[in-house]
Amino acid sequence: MAGARGSSIGGAKTYRDEAVVLRSTKLGEADKILSLLTRHHGRVRAVAKGVRRTSSKFGARLEPFTCIDVQLHHGRTLDTVTQVDVLAPYGQNLATDYGLYTVGSAMLETAERFTEVEREVATQQYLLLVGALRSLSRREHDSSLVLDAFLLRSLAIAGYAASFTDCARCGAPGPHAAFNISAGGAVCSSCRPPGSAAPDPRTLTLLAALLSGEWEIADAVEERCRREGSGLVAAFLQWHLERGIRSLRHVEREPLVPR
Repeated sequence: MAGARGSSIGGAKTYRDEAVVLRSTKLGEADKILSLLTRHHGRVRAVAKGVRRTSSKFGARLEPFTCIDVQLHHGRTLDTVTQVDVLAPYGQNLATDYGLYTVGSAMLETAERFTEVEREVATQQYLLLVGALRSLSRREHDSSLVLDAFLLRSLAIAGYAASFTDCARCGAPGPHAAFNISAGGAVCSSCRPPGSAAPDPRTLTLLAALLSGEWEIADAVEERCRREGSGLVAAFLQWHLERGIRSLRHVEREPLVPR
């Protein structure tokens, strides 16, 4: 779809957009309330009437993870879904694999948290989410790497980009040995606050590669560094969101092997 389209039919304002279904909640006996991240209208809450009935034409099209072309019309508190076509049923691949499903769920929850202001345009977050779900469903890379890349880039879009090479405080060229979440990432010896972490240098190389999309580098890093990197990313995310992403606790990680 080239762009969002709107019109007035019988005085009711309607519009059409691409969207990813982030969450659905039952309403009454047959309806659902949907949280949608759209390409041009930001996050939208809408009601889908009658979709839980077996006779519904598009009930199955409105499940989480699905990328859709949707038509809605404005309401006072909730918009109403009037038409929907599936663009990419990512949920079909994710639902059959618990590991992929939990990673995808963490992505959806993160996207919703970073778009808490309804109807505030968030095109970059939308495109990032679609790309991450596509990569995850196609199993292009290890799922934990796809998740961490998504989280780092989502943070960057929101204005919280971490530094993994130069000092986050003074900008001194790196690499540096210390990492401090509250300082914004890697820190030099002069700026290093008490309690800073000292991760494996390969871990910081991995995180820098995930942020910039250098997948050849990221795919080659060993599991121990991936796990250490995941811990740093989760802590960095929690610091800026002030509370964690609940879905992250269900994400499966390979156990560490003692040295």
